[in-house]
Amino acid sequence: MIYLLAVLIGVAAGLRAVTPIAAISWGAWLGWIDLSATPLAFLGNIIAVVIITLLAIAELVSDQLPNTPSRKVPMQFGTRIVLGALAGALLVVDNWIVGAILGAVGAVIGTYGGADIRARLAKAFGRDLPAALTEDVVAVVLAFLVVYLA
Repeated sequence: MIYLLAVLIGVAAGLRAVTPIAAISWGAWLGWIDLSATPLAFLGNIIAVVIITLLAIAELVSDQLPNTPSRKVPMQFGTRIVLGALAGALLVVDNWIVGAILGAVGAVIGTYGGADIRARLAKAFGRDLPAALTEDVVAVVLAFLVVYLA
């Protein structure tokens, strides 16, 4: 089950790069997951929770801007893969290398799948904003659900 969750947290990173790290930070702070044995235990500190949450909110807002680059350009795509790998590793602490690989694979799936589904939704809605907001909700709910279940 934890391996599936690592892929799914990666998918969320493919949709919104920072959201899974914010969800993990919240999960650590709320006691849903234990990061105390990891070098990133500080993510459970309230200061980290606030900072990462603000970064995630900034990403949600910036995604709505017309000049935001495609998620498939190298910088955006690479960031999603790295943060998906990090999120997967944090969920699978016992076997973090496998978790990182699964998170990275999920991020690739989320990046390409999310772009395709968002384009289809935008076409159906006749504009991008409702599709983008739907994707935001899916990313946030998916990330928090995965962390809660982990």
